[in-house]
Amino acid sequence: MSLNLQTHTEHFTNPLYLESGRILEPYDITYETYGTLNDDKSNVVVICHALTGSHHCAGLYENENKPGWWDGLIGPNKAIDTNRFFVICTNVIGSCFGSTGPMSTMHPHHEPYRYKFPVVTIKDMIKAQRILFDRLDIHRVHAIVGGSMGGMQALQFAIHYPNFANKIVAMATTYATQPWAIAFNKVASESILKDPDFQQGYYDPEVIKEQGLSGMAVGRMAGHISFLSHESMKTKFGREYKRTDGLYELFGKFQVESYLEYNGYNFTKWFDPLSYLYITKAINIFDLARGFDSLEEAMKKVQAELHLVSFSNDLLFKSSEMRELHEVLNKLENKNHHYMEVASDYGHDAFLVELDKFEDYVKDVLNG
Repeated sequence: MSLNLQTHTEHFTNPLYLESGRILEPYDITYETYGTLNDDKSNVVVICHALTGSHHCAGLYENENKPGWWDGLIGPNKAIDTNRFFVICTNVIGSCFGSTGPMSTMHPHHEPYRYKFPVVTIKDMIKAQRILFDRLDIHRVHAIVGGSMGGMQALQFAIHYPNFANKIVAMATTYATQPWAIAFNKVASESILKDPDFQQGYYDPEVIKEQGLSGMAVGRMAGHISFLSHESMKTKFGREYKRTDGLYELFGKFQVESYLEYNGYNFTKWFDPLSYLYITKAINIFDLARGFDSLEEAMKKVQAELHLVSFSNDLLFKSSEMRELHEVLNKLENKNHHYMEVASDYGHDAFLVELDKFEDYVKDVLNG
């Protein structure tokens, strides 16, 4: 069977009413589908992406050798089996891969929004997705699966659209972003804002694509530290030094330094800096209890079968945060949820890297 990868963009002219009280109109949502929708539309699995992810979560584009970001998990005979399921992944609003974001053209002008773009929240992102699914005549889905910011979206779906999904799997995420994670995002945003090439938000995106943005690269390096762990860095790099550098050269590099530089600078050529600022803002203000008296009140809304998956050495969203959510659900006597801690030394990025540790679990949840 083939993956049947298809990429689409839908245009919406009705205003999207945002949590902030502002509106977005018109707006576009780019999304990708895999597999085939069955007759009664009961085989839909929604995938939610993380901060720098996109709608391209599986398969290969022509002339490209890097597959979608969760390709190991999604496809024919994989854990999320496209022979059985119709998989949809949308690019969130505020991002830079086709859905409306800060560098999109502001109607009716021909200039990009830049700072005129409204602050969007995780709740706004899933609201826009729901509107897209309504247009596609999909009103209930088999499952929603996401990690990190994708897990935040999955949890928001569970509370705000309680009858939308039968099953929800939220991985490597939290119920509210904690100061540790906000602090890492602060380093990234400050590095971007203070880079003269950022031009206070009035940069030329083509120039950045070509030359990169060093401030953003530095911020991304800090981010990468939070995605890994003490152990994974030790295993991956140890104290190895670059072979071509001398130990006593001031700017000679350890392998870990080369890795951070390479990933940091490379990143700035394919991700938009304003999108980065807007999406990290959405992550920072994420709190499932907002609009409710307490987290308990919020979690009372949950109807779906809910699966919480944490990773033991995740420094960004600690296992204890998912356990707290699990304990709240226990207190509410929610028998329809399950918590699993995956033993991993990899850190936060384990949900993208160590698929073999949870793919069977995901498969069982979807097929169960």
